[in-house]
Amino acid sequence: MTTHDHPHVLICTAKDQDDWRDALAQCLPDATLHVGIDAPPCDYAVVWKPPQALFKRQTKLKAIFSLGAGVNALVAMPSLPRDVPLVRMEDGGMADQLIEYALYVALRRLRGFAAYERDQQAQRWSPRPARSRHELCVGVLGLGALGEKVARALADFGFTVTGWSRTPKDIAGIATDHGPDGLDRVLARSELAVILLPLTDATRGILDTERLRMLPAGASIANLSRGEVLDDAALLALLDANHVDEAHLDVFAQEPLPVEHPYWRHPRVHMTPHVAALTDPLVAAREVADKIRRLEAGLPITGVVDFERQY
Repeated sequence: MTTHDHPHVLICTAKDQDDWRDALAQCLPDATLHVGIDAPPCDYAVVWKPPQALFKRQTKLKAIFSLGAGVNALVAMPSLPRDVPLVRMEDGGMADQLIEYALYVALRRLRGFAAYERDQQAQRWSPRPARSRHELCVGVLGLGALGEKVARALADFGFTVTGWSRTPKDIAGIATDHGPDGLDRVLARSELAVILLPLTDATRGILDTERLRMLPAGASIANLSRGEVLDDAALLALLDANHVDEAHLDVFAQEPLPVEHPYWRHPRVHMTPHVAALTDPLVAAREVADKIRRLEAGLPITGVVDFERQY
């Protein structure tokens, strides 16, 4: 129990702190909100890219809420307390945006728009036959809260979807596989692979030359999770060998991507600057507020990070 009647909540984000404070004030009117590193001891911290010193000062926290879906940077912080629950963002308005991105890439593949763009460059008039949605096999790698929603949306739209996760998952209406052998099987049948994996020691560099070669010749990929899960040199080599037709990349091992990186100039790499899913402050604040209310009432919450698994 808190020593005061209402929870004290600290907001510490690298940007837009006032927007987050306003959103939380709307969703959690009974809380006392504090902004920035100089706050007094608080019950809860709502953070994005916080400074190391924050957790050395805040020693009475009951939970730490990350405003991003990925928690790899937070988990890597030496000052992060391991005895305080770390809670990741499970939606925060991101699921719909990821669905839109995945649908765009899938429809581009289904309708052959990349080939028509090349035809235009070559002034070539070359209609192709129509394809049914079920003919396009999409592999969704990563079936967390967001990955599962993306897989469902693609399947609901009529694509043939297979999902992969580290451990077994049962999702109604969607074929799933798991484990290292399962990843090979899913890649082998994926004309389009949509990557929604968390970054952990186990996933870092998981999509290397050997794994990317498992894809059918001429497949496309979309990486919407973390740049470090993908071997850049391997992808570039397989693009140049035409084993991979197109790569849609929203995330990179170094961001912003250095200007000398070959991705900038590759004709079949399509880049966006880590915008596939931006957290909506009001939607995210509702999610955080609901969990704080549950914790104050002694109820369980979802989204608590397992430090062993790193997600």
